Amino acid sequence: MSFIDKAKNAADQAVGKAKEVIREATDNHKLEAEGELQQVKGDVKQAREDVKDAFKGK
Repeated sequence: MSFIDKAKNAADQAVGKAKEVIREATDNHKLEAEGELQQVKGDVKQAREDVKDAFKGK
């Protein structure tokens, strides 16, 4: 996995977490759902890249 892919995945995770924190401060439930979705999206992308890396090593 390239450094850029790792950075994008980490950014998705961080933005999602930030949305959740802002939601807690503002009681905006839509923002909470968006934040959770964005974190999951980053996690899935990261897992996919980890699997690709595992197969490249073999």
